[in-house]
Amino acid sequence: MNRLSRTSHYESDISRFDVMQESRSIMADAHSNDNLVPVLFSFSELSRPSSVPLGSGSEVLMQKFLSIYGHQVDVQRKLVLQCFSEDWGQYADVPKGFTVSERCRLRLVPLQMPITTLGNLSPASTVFFCCDMQERFRPAIKYFGDIISVGQRLLQGARILGIPVVVSEQYPKGLGSTVQELDLTGAKLVFPKTKFSMVLPEVEAALAEIPGVRSVVLFGVETHVCIQQTALDLMGRGFEVHIVADASSSRSMMDRMFALERLARAGVIVTTSESVLLQLVADKEHPKFKEIQNIIKASAPESGLLSKV
Repeated sequence: MNRLSRTSHYESDISRFDVMQESRSIMADAHSNDNLVPVLFSFSELSRPSSVPLGSGSEVLMQKFLSIYGHQVDVQRKLVLQCFSEDWGQYADVPKGFTVSERCRLRLVPLQMPITTLGNLSPASTVFFCCDMQERFRPAIKYFGDIISVGQRLLQGARILGIPVVVSEQYPKGLGSTVQELDLTGAKLVFPKTKFSMVLPEVEAALAEIPGVRSVVLFGVETHVCIQQTALDLMGRGFEVHIVADASSSRSMMDRMFALERLARAGVIVTTSESVLLQLVADKEHPKFKEIQNIIKASAPESGLLSKV
């Protein structure tokens, strides 16, 4: 049958000897653990042996491909997963519901036409990321009071709509905890970090627990550092990223605005808090519409963005 997966970024200059050694190691691991299945992951002219848990489906396999080949995979294009068929002597598209049941060869094929990112949001496939909104940043970040106010709206909307929230705190021992104005009640994960990106193993594990998650709504500080690096890491893993411009800022407006422009060109959707909340309810007849309407009844503060339009 067939299977898919991801690992670390493939170095194009890896020697044949290294690949053979890794292949032997993987086969040994597979023999020592009946739950692991050897899989050959191929992309473009490259191939790399690895292994995945027995029963792994398309999502796990796709993440494995991305972890192996990293930025070489253009997530803006439609990607097709294929498995080598011994019956036909060639690769064939894997069927819906495909899982890995035995040793196999998998290939990831990008189609020629790039996908247009439409940016549709649905509560069932969305998670909110609140990045480093901490007390020690208060005097340094431009329009910090405004982005706290907008962050409050987003967190309240997430609770109303049942959207999971992941919260990071950059070196809280020195920079303090998340500001008291932000109510983190019900957050799926609140974690400390030293890395600038929020995409750490515990966050990836939390995302894996949310079935069908496709979109990440990201806000916080600083736009040109932690927000930018988080967005790029998420895109590299196949997520659609929405940055809330009126809830994200930096110590300088120059860094903030250039980061937003760079991210927009990279395929990130730069949007506003009201746009996000109304897109999530989508219909006046939505049972939570009035609660969301109450949040946005007063216009959100412009947090310095209008001065740059």
